[in-house]
Amino acid sequence: MIFTSIDFIVFFVFVLAAVAIIKHRKFQHLILIGGSYYFFYFSSNYLIVLLIFSTILDFYLAKIIYNTENVFRKKLLLIISLGGNLGLLGFFKYSDFTILQFNLLGNYFDLATAIPYYELVLPLGISFYTFQTLSYTIDVYRGSLKPSKTFSEFALFVAFFPQLIAGPILRAKEFLPQLREKIQDYESKKNLRQIIFHNSNVKLGITLMAFGFIKKMFFADNIAPLVDDIFFNPIGAESFTVILGAFAFAVQVYGDFSGYTDIAIGAALILGFKIPPNFNKPYFAKSPAAFWNRWHISLSSWVRDYLYLPLIFKKRKSTLSIFLGLMLAFFLIGLWHGAGWNFIIFGIIQGFYVGIYTVIRKEVPFLRNHFFFKTKLGTIISIAVTQYLTFFSFLAFRIHDVDHLFYSMQKYLLIDFQIVETIAVMQSHKISIILMISFMVIHFISFKKGNLIEKISNLNYFYWVLFLVTGILLILLLYDGNPTDFIYFKF
Repeated sequence: MIFTSIDFIVFFVFVLAAVAIIKHRKFQHLILIGGSYYFFYFSSNYLIVLLIFSTILDFYLAKIIYNTENVFRKKLLLIISLGGNLGLLGFFKYSDFTILQFNLLGNYFDLATAIPYYELVLPLGISFYTFQTLSYTIDVYRGSLKPSKTFSEFALFVAFFPQLIAGPILRAKEFLPQLREKIQDYESKKNLRQIIFHNSNVKLGITLMAFGFIKKMFFADNIAPLVDDIFFNPIGAESFTVILGAFAFAVQVYGDFSGYTDIAIGAALILGFKIPPNFNKPYFAKSPAAFWNRWHISLSSWVRDYLYLPLIFKKRKSTLSIFLGLMLAFFLIGLWHGAGWNFIIFGIIQGFYVGIYTVIRKEVPFLRNHFFFKTKLGTIISIAVTQYLTFFSFLAFRIHDVDHLFYSMQKYLLIDFQIVETIAVMQSHKISIILMISFMVIHFISFKKGNLIEKISNLNYFYWVLFLVTGILLILLLYDGNPTDFIYFKF
């Protein structure tokens, strides 16, 4: 079940109606848990047992950790939590990739035996809910969070359906207080329909969902044919064709993933919950570090708080340790995205970008504070260079075949200045080109004018409804009737 399907719309309306009718908050939470499990089962079938296992494991381990004073025992319990969750993630996501590397190594040394592949189905959302439950256990271990009082409360945190499959990665410190506050609030227990139908968050939530649908179904899905055509077999492609494909994919993946995030945050708002943003105009970042402060914020902040900072602060904050720590962090970010060398290469490239930038800022304060970078021209150049390098790394995100990837990277960097094929590609994908340009223009307007979504949600009802109707018409204009998976469903 994906957000852009009729099945989801019917499901969401049914859940919303059930929650609105039932006045007692605890029963509302049970409805949301049941709905979330149904949503996940509908999407992943029997693999729901992995979600339930992770929930049970971390709920009880966190309680024991919190009530244990013995330091060694606490560490042991934390290791069990890490091992259980990461073990499942590693087995289902990386086992066949690991076996492949062993078999290739065996072929290289002429070994006769080959390890059979498991050919496992990747559970939807496992990378997201694994990090989610791990953050809960680690926070309890650190003493920065009290464990959840009830299993239902924790189960809702883990399985909350708007963000279950593709994020954003929720933290217990952000979500659990919302549950507890609502339970204690007499007025909210009294009549949920008043909260839903008279709360401005609902209007904002609907606007967010509308933007998400437009980003995904109008822009991303209709730019995808251009990207697919270029990278199906890029061997022999011109440099400008590869660059065009990289830029098109950057727009596609942003529209796709931020579209999912908008729908998730909007749906949560309508149900009365706030999920933190996952994007903040990333294509206007002025540095690689700033890009990751604006792109997939829930993942980059998770890696920063639970891996990078603990790793750095345990050692002396030397330039080398900072650089190596960043390389390790981004290596794992790349690996988190998928079991393939292309994702590892993506992580290494981004780690190198952020590492070099951080080292230069630390070691060369003259450049860091140079007045040129504060001028309009300096800002434009900084943004342009950052995005050109970012889109280069996106080649590794999009192209899985290593030979195709290296060829494309070479063409991207060593421009051949041929344009015949590029013009032909642009002519055969006129609509995709127009949508790509239009998307970036809207992105620029949002950057200059502030949060467009909030501005539209604050319009009077006539103009607000007009926006919604226009959005529906735009989608219907180019929608082929076949909902496509979100890109991050693969992770």
